[in-house]
Amino acid sequence: MAGEMEQELAALRREVEVLNAHRFIRMHNSVPRILLFNFARGLAFGLGTVLGASLLLSVVAWSVAQVEFLPVIGEWAAEIARQMELAR
Repeated sequence: MAGEMEQELAALRREVEVLNAHRFIRMHNSVPRILLFNFARGLAFGLGTVLGASLLLSVVAWSVAQVEFLPVIGEWAAEIARQMELAR
């Protein structure tokens, strides 16, 4: 039983050494590296979000502009503006 436990412990030590030598662990072993990595990741996420939202909104605005019934809404908004001017 004791010999088996020593073998298991030695195998566990070897696995921990392999994990500690892994690039991911070495990279996250330093606080400045973690901060720099997360900062770069945040910049990329923010840029992607802005570009994606801009593209999506421009496609939606173009699609809405193609609909024929929107001049009715424009006339309705103009009537509201006229009523507000008359109320002054």
